[in-house]
Amino acid sequence: MSGYTVAWLLWGAMFVAVEGAAIIDKDPGDTLSEHVWSWFSVKDKGSGWKIRRRVLQLFMTWLSAHFVLGV
Repeated sequence: MSGYTVAWLLWGAMFVAVEGAAIIDKDPGDTLSEHVWSWFSVKDKGSGWKIRRRVLQLFMTWLSAHFVLGV
């Protein structure tokens, strides 16, 4: 097992621990989803909301293609 594999597994474990704690805690604004919604003005129309939502859309499109098609 390479060092990068170990690092990614540790990163995944840390994500699960932080997200799990946030889900159990149930305070508003603590999960990754809630942070992304806030950062990219998904649930409101903060300043620059159109640009931020477009950036999120482009990133998610690229990430999906990257994982599915290997591009």
